Amino acid sequence: MDLTNLLKDLGLDKPLNQDLLVEAFTHSSYANEHHSKSNERLEYLGDAVLELCMSTYLYHNLKDDEGVLTIKRAQAVREEALDIYANKINLSSYLLLGKGEEKSGGRANKAIIADAFEAMLGAIYLTYGFSETYRVFSRIVIPYLDEVVAIKDYKSIFQEEIQSEKRNIRYEIINETGPTHDRVFEAVVYIDDLLYGHGIGKTKKEAEQMAAKEALLKRAK
Repeated sequence: MDLTNLLKDLGLDKPLNQDLLVEAFTHSSYANEHHSKSNERLEYLGDAVLELCMSTYLYHNLKDDEGVLTIKRAQAVREEALDIYANKINLSSYLLLGKGEEKSGGRANKAIIADAFEAMLGAIYLTYGFSETYRVFSRIVIPYLDEVVAIKDYKSIFQEEIQSEKRNIRYEIINETGPTHDRVFEAVVYIDDLLYGHGIGKTKKEAEQMAAKEALLKRAK
């Protein structure tokens, strides 16, 4: 695998352990076919490294309270955001996929790309340590942070926040007021049967987004 262009994009010299970086791009489907290591363990580590990098940046550059910082971090490290960062360095072209995954469009799969992006940060961290990883993070993430944070899809962020908890999210429109041309909707969101958020908007979708935002703030406290 020729990583010359990638290393240039990352601002790195040749890695001390290039095999580790290759491992970061190795999907489990390829690993199973070739009896090699997948990127799952590196993804686990990189997930934590990314959160620490983002938390460090937000702490030093924003004056918001904990709840707002938590939401902004969630926005900036969610799957859709990682796909944006990864596309800027053409990460998908380095993926090692099994034949079936390749044929089914795995190279465009946002989840696979996001996992590889985190695994890559994990590999850089193991090779160079946190300071150099944070420098790379600043180079390939921070320039696009405004673009990512502007995507205020609180419902998706909320879904990602609790997906590992195997609990159910349910939205309800509980009230509609105003004339037909200027309706106002009220929505609530439940986790299982526990009310977690309330929102108001000009559309049902906007009201649900505001309910999800309130739920995220509540979970951040």
